[in-house]
Amino acid sequence: MTRLMHRLAPVALALATGACFATRNDVRILQEDVASVRAATLRADSARAAQIAQVATTLAEVTDSIRSANNRLGRWQGTVAGDLRSIQEQLIQIQALTGASQRQLDQLRADMEERNTQLTPTAPVTPPTPGDTTRPPQTTATPPAGPGPASLYRLATDQMSRGSHSTARSGFQDLLTQYPNSDQAPDAQYYIGETLLAEGNSAAADSVFMLVVSKYPSSQRAATALFKHGLFLKRANRDREARQAFQTVIDKYPRSDEAALARDELRSGGA
Repeated sequence: MTRLMHRLAPVALALATGACFATRNDVRILQEDVASVRAATLRADSARAAQIAQVATTLAEVTDSIRSANNRLGRWQGTVAGDLRSIQEQLIQIQALTGASQRQLDQLRADMEERNTQLTPTAPVTPPTPGDTTRPPQTTATPPAGPGPASLYRLATDQMSRGSHSTARSGFQDLLTQYPNSDQAPDAQYYIGETLLAEGNSAAADSVFMLVVSKYPSSQRAATALFKHGLFLKRANRDREARQAFQTVIDKYPRSDEAALARDELRSGGA
Protein backbone atom coordinates (compact mmCIF):
# COMPACT_ATOMS: atom_id res chain seq x y z
CA MET A 1 0.00 0.00 0.00
CA THR A 2 2.87 2.44 0.78
CA ARG A 3 4.51 1.70 -2.55
CA LEU A 4 1.23 2.38 -4.30
CA MET A 5 0.94 5.73 -2.57
CA HIS A 6 4.43 6.63 -3.70
CA ARG A 7 3.50 5.80 -7.24
CA LEU A 8 0.33 7.82 -7.10
CA ALA A 9 1.85 10.82 -5.41
CA PRO A 10 3.46 12.42 -8.49
CA VAL A 11 0.34 11.93 -10.55
CA ALA A 12 -1.93 13.28 -7.89
CA LEU A 13 0.40 16.25 -7.35
CA ALA A 14 0.37 17.01 -10.98
CA LEU A 15 -3.36 16.87 -11.23
CA ALA A 16 -3.79 18.95 -8.08
CA THR A 17 -1.49 21.73 -9.35
CA GLY A 18 -3.25 21.76 -12.69
CA ALA A 19 -0.12 20.71 -14.53
CA CYS A 20 -0.68 19.98 -18.20
CA PHE A 21 2.17 17.58 -18.55
CA ALA A 22 0.27 14.53 -17.09
CA THR A 23 0.11 11.99 -19.88
CA ARG A 24 -2.60 9.56 -20.75
CA ASN A 25 -0.34 6.76 -19.61
CA ASP A 26 -0.12 8.27 -16.15
CA VAL A 27 -3.90 8.49 -15.97
CA ARG A 28 -4.20 4.86 -17.09
CA ILE A 29 -1.72 3.76 -14.43
CA LEU A 30 -3.64 5.70 -11.83
CA GLN A 31 -6.90 4.09 -12.88
CA GLU A 32 -5.35 0.63 -12.77
CA ASP A 33 -3.94 1.26 -9.33
CA VAL A 34 -7.29 2.51 -8.04
CA ALA A 35 -8.99 -0.54 -9.50
CA SER A 36 -6.38 -2.75 -7.84
CA VAL A 37 -6.97 -1.07 -4.49
CA ARG A 38 -10.71 -1.54 -4.86
CA ALA A 39 -10.28 -5.18 -5.78
CA ALA A 40 -8.02 -5.78 -2.78
CA THR A 41 -10.50 -4.02 -0.53
CA LEU A 42 -13.35 -6.12 -1.90
CA ARG A 43 -11.34 -9.32 -1.37
CA ALA A 44 -10.54 -8.29 2.21
CA ASP A 45 -14.18 -7.42 2.87
CA SER A 46 -15.24 -10.74 1.38
CA ALA A 47 -12.76 -12.64 3.55
CA ARG A 48 -13.94 -10.81 6.66
CA ALA A 49 -17.56 -11.50 5.72
CA ALA A 50 -16.73 -15.19 5.30
CA GLN A 51 -15.00 -15.24 8.69
CA ILE A 52 -17.95 -13.49 10.32
CA ALA A 53 -20.34 -15.96 8.69
CA GLN A 54 -18.21 -18.87 9.94
CA VAL A 55 -18.16 -17.46 13.47
CA ALA A 56 -21.92 -16.93 13.34
CA THR A 57 -22.41 -20.52 12.17
CA THR A 58 -20.16 -21.83 14.95
CA LEU A 59 -22.01 -19.74 17.54
CA ALA A 60 -25.31 -21.07 16.27
CA GLU A 61 -24.04 -24.65 16.53
CA VAL A 62 -22.77 -24.03 20.06
CA THR A 63 -26.06 -22.42 21.02
CA ASP A 64 -27.97 -25.42 19.63
CA SER A 65 -25.69 -27.79 21.54
CA ILE A 66 -26.19 -25.87 24.80
CA ARG A 67 -29.94 -25.78 24.25
CA SER A 68 -29.99 -29.51 23.55
CA ALA A 69 -27.88 -30.21 26.65
CA ASN A 70 -30.17 -28.05 28.76
CA ASN A 71 -33.19 -29.92 27.41
CA ARG A 72 -31.58 -33.27 28.21
CA LEU A 73 -30.62 -32.03 31.66
CA GLY A 74 -34.15 -30.82 32.28
CA ARG A 75 -35.59 -34.17 31.21
CA TRP A 76 -33.08 -36.01 33.40
CA GLN A 77 -33.89 -33.83 36.39
CA GLY A 78 -37.57 -34.41 35.83
CA THR A 79 -37.00 -38.17 35.62
CA VAL A 80 -34.89 -38.20 38.78
CA ALA A 81 -37.43 -36.08 40.64
CA GLY A 82 -40.20 -38.43 39.54
CA ASP A 83 -38.18 -41.48 40.58
CA LEU A 84 -37.40 -39.97 43.98
CA ARG A 85 -41.06 -39.11 44.50
CA SER A 86 -42.03 -42.64 43.54
CA ILE A 87 -39.47 -44.11 45.93
CA GLN A 88 -40.68 -41.89 48.75
CA GLU A 89 -44.27 -42.90 48.08
CA GLN A 90 -43.28 -46.57 48.09
CA LEU A 91 -41.38 -46.13 51.35
CA ILE A 92 -44.42 -44.49 52.92
CA GLN A 93 -46.58 -47.37 51.71
CA ILE A 94 -44.10 -49.91 53.05
CA GLN A 95 -43.96 -48.15 56.41
CA ALA A 96 -47.74 -48.01 56.55
CA LEU A 97 -48.03 -51.67 55.61
CA THR A 98 -45.35 -52.64 58.12
CA GLY A 99 -47.06 -50.73 60.90
CA ALA A 100 -50.43 -52.17 59.95
CA SER A 101 -49.00 -55.68 59.81
CA GLN A 102 -47.41 -55.29 63.23
CA ARG A 103 -50.66 -53.99 64.70
CA GLN A 104 -52.56 -56.83 63.09
CA LEU A 105 -50.03 -59.33 64.45
CA ASP A 106 -50.33 -57.89 67.95
CA GLN A 107 -54.10 -57.97 67.67
CA LEU A 108 -54.04 -61.58 66.46
CA ARG A 109 -51.79 -62.67 69.29
CA ALA A 110 -53.98 -60.93 71.83
CA ASP A 111 -57.11 -62.52 70.36
CA MET A 112 -55.50 -65.96 70.47
CA GLU A 113 -54.55 -65.47 74.10
CA GLU A 114 -58.09 -64.44 74.97
CA ARG A 115 -59.54 -67.45 73.17
CA ASN A 116 -57.07 -69.79 74.88
CA THR A 117 -58.08 -68.32 78.23
CA GLN A 118 -61.73 -68.83 77.45
CA LEU A 119 -61.16 -72.42 76.31
CA THR A 120 -58.99 -73.42 79.27
CA PRO A 121 -61.14 -75.54 81.61
CA THR A 122 -61.18 -75.03 85.32
CA ALA A 123 -58.47 -77.15 86.94
CA PRO A 124 -60.04 -80.31 88.35
CA VAL A 125 -59.36 -81.36 91.88
CA THR A 126 -58.08 -84.92 92.31
CA PRO A 127 -59.73 -86.43 95.38
CA PRO A 128 -57.54 -88.42 97.75
CA THR A 129 -57.72 -92.16 97.79
CA PRO A 130 -60.16 -93.42 100.44
CA GLY A 131 -58.34 -94.07 103.64
CA ASP A 132 -55.25 -92.10 102.46
CA THR A 133 -54.88 -89.15 104.81
CA THR A 134 -51.27 -88.39 103.97
CA ARG A 135 -51.79 -86.96 100.47
CA PRO A 136 -53.66 -83.69 100.14
CA PRO A 137 -55.96 -83.09 97.17
CA GLN A 138 -53.94 -82.53 93.95
CA THR A 139 -54.78 -79.81 91.43
CA THR A 140 -53.63 -79.47 87.85
CA ALA A 141 -51.37 -76.46 87.22
CA THR A 142 -53.18 -73.57 85.51
CA PRO A 143 -51.81 -70.62 83.63
CA PRO A 144 -51.70 -67.26 85.39
CA ALA A 145 -55.03 -65.53 85.61
CA GLY A 146 -55.61 -62.36 83.62
CA PRO A 147 -54.53 -61.24 80.15
CA GLY A 148 -51.49 -62.71 78.46
CA PRO A 149 -48.37 -60.81 77.33
CA ALA A 150 -49.78 -60.00 73.89
CA SER A 151 -52.94 -58.56 75.40
CA LEU A 152 -50.99 -56.51 77.93
CA TYR A 153 -48.68 -55.26 75.20
CA ARG A 154 -51.57 -54.25 72.96
CA LEU A 155 -53.38 -52.46 75.76
CA ALA A 156 -50.23 -50.60 76.77
CA THR A 157 -49.36 -49.52 73.22
CA ASP A 158 -52.94 -48.32 72.73
CA GLN A 159 -52.62 -46.16 75.84
CA MET A 160 -49.28 -44.80 74.65
CA SER A 161 -50.73 -43.86 71.26
CA ARG A 162 -53.43 -41.91 73.09
CA GLY A 163 -50.82 -40.00 75.08
CA SER A 164 -51.55 -41.80 78.38
CA HIS A 165 -47.89 -42.41 79.08
CA SER A 166 -48.21 -43.24 82.77
CA THR A 167 -50.96 -45.80 82.13
CA ALA A 168 -49.00 -47.30 79.26
CA ARG A 169 -45.90 -47.55 81.43
CA SER A 170 -47.88 -49.45 84.07
CA GLY A 171 -49.09 -51.87 81.40
CA PHE A 172 -45.58 -52.51 80.10
CA GLN A 173 -44.35 -53.00 83.66
CA ASP A 174 -47.12 -55.54 84.31
CA LEU A 175 -46.01 -57.45 81.25
CA LEU A 176 -42.41 -57.54 82.49
CA THR A 177 -43.48 -58.60 85.96
CA GLN A 178 -45.87 -61.35 84.89
CA TYR A 179 -44.11 -62.55 81.76
CA PRO A 180 -40.39 -61.68 82.09
CA ASN A 181 -39.41 -64.29 79.48
CA SER A 182 -41.93 -63.21 76.86
CA ASP A 183 -40.57 -62.36 73.42
CA GLN A 184 -42.30 -59.00 73.84
CA ALA A 185 -40.37 -58.19 77.01
CA PRO A 186 -37.60 -56.25 75.16
CA ASP A 187 -40.23 -54.11 73.45
CA ALA A 188 -42.02 -53.49 76.74
CA GLN A 189 -38.78 -52.46 78.43
CA TYR A 190 -37.90 -50.15 75.55
CA TYR A 191 -41.31 -48.47 75.50
CA ILE A 192 -41.11 -47.78 79.21
CA GLY A 193 -38.13 -45.60 78.28
CA GLU A 194 -40.12 -43.99 75.48
CA THR A 195 -42.94 -43.05 77.84
CA LEU A 196 -40.45 -41.44 80.21
CA LEU A 197 -38.85 -39.59 77.32
CA ALA A 198 -42.26 -38.35 76.18
CA GLU A 199 -42.79 -36.93 79.66
CA GLY A 200 -39.49 -35.05 79.50
CA ASN A 201 -37.63 -37.29 81.95
CA SER A 202 -34.64 -37.95 79.72
CA ALA A 203 -32.32 -39.13 82.51
CA ALA A 204 -34.76 -41.83 83.65
CA ALA A 205 -35.42 -42.76 80.03
CA ASP A 206 -31.71 -43.17 79.39
CA SER A 207 -31.42 -45.50 82.37
CA VAL A 208 -34.22 -47.64 80.97
CA PHE A 209 -32.62 -47.70 77.51
CA MET A 210 -29.42 -48.98 79.06
CA LEU A 211 -31.45 -51.73 80.77
CA VAL A 212 -32.62 -52.79 77.31
CA VAL A 213 -29.00 -52.99 76.15
CA SER A 214 -27.85 -54.98 79.18
CA LYS A 215 -30.86 -57.31 79.57
CA TYR A 216 -31.70 -57.89 75.92
CA PRO A 217 -28.47 -57.34 73.92
CA SER A 218 -29.62 -59.61 71.08
CA SER A 219 -32.97 -57.93 70.55
CA GLN A 220 -33.68 -55.47 67.75
CA ARG A 221 -34.44 -52.82 70.35
CA ALA A 222 -30.92 -52.94 71.76
CA ALA A 223 -29.38 -51.04 68.83
CA THR A 224 -32.06 -48.35 69.03
CA ALA A 225 -31.68 -48.02 72.79
CA LEU A 226 -27.89 -47.75 72.55
CA PHE A 227 -28.12 -45.12 69.83
CA LYS A 228 -30.51 -43.08 71.97
CA HIS A 229 -28.06 -43.41 74.83
CA GLY A 230 -25.45 -41.81 72.55
CA LEU A 231 -27.84 -38.97 71.74
CA PHE A 232 -28.47 -38.44 75.46
CA LEU A 233 -24.71 -38.18 76.07
CA LYS A 234 -24.33 -35.80 73.12
CA ARG A 235 -27.02 -33.47 74.47
CA ALA A 236 -25.24 -33.55 77.85
CA ASN A 237 -22.02 -32.41 76.08
CA ARG A 238 -20.31 -35.66 77.04
CA ASP A 239 -18.79 -35.89 73.59
CA ARG A 240 -16.14 -38.54 74.22
CA GLU A 241 -18.66 -40.93 75.81
CA ALA A 242 -21.16 -40.19 73.04
CA ARG A 243 -18.59 -41.11 70.37
CA GLN A 244 -17.88 -44.35 72.22
CA ALA A 245 -21.60 -45.16 72.32
CA PHE A 246 -22.02 -44.49 68.60
CA GLN A 247 -18.96 -46.59 67.79
CA THR A 248 -20.35 -49.42 69.91
CA VAL A 249 -23.57 -49.32 67.91
CA ILE A 250 -21.51 -49.69 64.71
CA ASP A 251 -19.37 -52.49 66.14
CA LYS A 252 -22.12 -54.56 67.77
CA TYR A 253 -24.98 -53.90 65.35
CA PRO A 254 -23.30 -53.16 62.00
CA ARG A 255 -26.33 -54.06 59.87
CA SER A 256 -28.86 -52.05 61.81
CA ASP A 257 -30.34 -48.74 60.68
CA GLU A 258 -28.94 -47.22 63.85
CA ALA A 259 -25.42 -48.11 62.73
CA ALA A 260 -25.86 -45.89 59.66
CA LEU A 261 -27.17 -43.10 61.87
CA ALA A 262 -24.24 -43.54 64.24
CA ARG A 263 -21.80 -43.23 61.33
CA ASP A 264 -23.49 -39.99 60.31
CA GLU A 265 -23.11 -38.68 63.87
CA LEU A 266 -19.40 -39.51 63.91
CA ARG A 267 -18.80 -38.02 60.45
CA SER A 268 -20.65 -34.83 61.29
CA GLY A 269 -18.37 -34.21 64.24
CA GLY A 270 -21.38 -33.34 66.34
CA ALA A 271 -20.42 -35.84 69.01
